[in-house]
Amino acid sequence: MSIDLVTFSFALSVLAVILSARAFQLNNQKTEAIANGKQFESTPLQLQAYERLVLLTERIALSELINRLYQPGLSSLEMKQLLLDNIRQEFAYNTSQQLYVSQLAWDAVRNLKEQEIMLINQVYSSVTPTDPASTFTKKILELEMAQPEGSLREIVTQTLNREAKKIM
Repeated sequence: MSIDLVTFSFALSVLAVILSARAFQLNNQKTEAIANGKQFESTPLQLQAYERLVLLTERIALSELINRLYQPGLSSLEMKQLLLDNIRQEFAYNTSQQLYVSQLAWDAVRNLKEQEIMLINQVYSSVTPTDPASTFTKKILELEMAQPEGSLREIVTQTLNREAKKIM
């Protein structure tokens, strides 16, 4: 279930066009509201974006992904691909939220996604592709549990919560 570079590049291009169109649409709404003497209220959109990003941080938590995706009989390779695909899909689905949150918040979420991917690849390098997924996922969970308090996920969630409370 591999995706080639051309398909991936095309998907990124389509996503960029969608984001540009949404930004243009939002800017037009603001301009219309100002021209009509109305106040454009973006606070509900911002709060919804922070809420969705907090949900994203929980959905891409490796323990959450493993609970949701694990199936007996999968190989380590298949499980790795499932985990990576799901993280990327969840992130892509929420990419438009960057329009409504601070750069700091967006960078934090993006860094969390990259850390989760890096951790999966790091653990995968210690198993063979044909090992059972249970061996692979057990090592992921052990590594995740060994992380000190104040993990990146907790820091990202706290950052998102703090910023959302500022605009309430």
